[in-house]
Amino acid sequence: MAIYNLRLRDLKNFCKFGVDGSCGFSKPWRAVLPRLLRLRRSLAGPATLFSRSPALATMIPISISRVNQFDAARLDVEMSAMLKEQLVKVFSLMKPGLLFQYEPELDAFLEFLIWRFSIWVDKPTPGNALMNLRYRDERAAPIAGKEVRTGLEGPGLSVSQKILYCISTVGGQYLLSRLQSFSAFRRWGDSEQRPLARRAWGLVQHAEGLYRAVSFFNLLLFLYGGRYKTIVERILKARLVYGSPNMNRAEMLLLLLPLLNSSSVKKFLLPFSKDKSASSS
Repeated sequence: MAIYNLRLRDLKNFCKFGVDGSCGFSKPWRAVLPRLLRLRRSLAGPATLFSRSPALATMIPISISRVNQFDAARLDVEMSAMLKEQLVKVFSLMKPGLLFQYEPELDAFLEFLIWRFSIWVDKPTPGNALMNLRYRDERAAPIAGKEVRTGLEGPGLSVSQKILYCISTVGGQYLLSRLQSFSAFRRWGDSEQRPLARRAWGLVQHAEGLYRAVSFFNLLLFLYGGRYKTIVERILKARLVYGSPNMNRAEMLLLLLPLLNSSSVKKFLLPFSKDKSASSS
């Protein structure tokens, strides 16, 4: 078994030793050498001399902060709410209750705008940009080679992934909200309704329960592995990774500000404010 631990050049030199005629087993050794090399490759691990090919290389493990991914989603929601608030102020002089009637369409329009000017043009959403995140097509992500240095390399989403993402998020949320409002307005859940309406109401309730159960299971998988915080991301293989391995100063300050204690900062700056007021008087 010790001969299998020889390096490749040692095996070749050992083979050359028998060519000059000083050894009598030159021909038998030449015949068994390929078998020994194949056995050496099968016994070798992925980090040995024979595992430099991309087929035998392993992916560089990367860990994306789960908190950053949740914060990015929350920031996107806040951005959409801010846009909605500004849009409502524009139509404040119109008939009261007009925008409330078309609220699902308004929300879908704002979500479509965010998708159109971020994901569709291969740019991160506002929340992802603040958290230094971007979407990567996990199906086409390279696992080895000269182009892989940090493990964050990889192309963005394909055209089909972008379209399906828009249909499932923007279109799915719009259909769900519109169906809920329509069924509540028509009172499908009342016992006085027709059997068809009650059956449709039951199907809607079962579909919502199934979706929540699958979302909860996906959340557990996300907390365990750190990938795909939503069902849509898991189906489309759209993974959030860091946009750059280094964080700039603004992003670092954004993460450190919530950790600072305002009272301690005030106590630290209080002597300087007193000195400044005394010198001015």
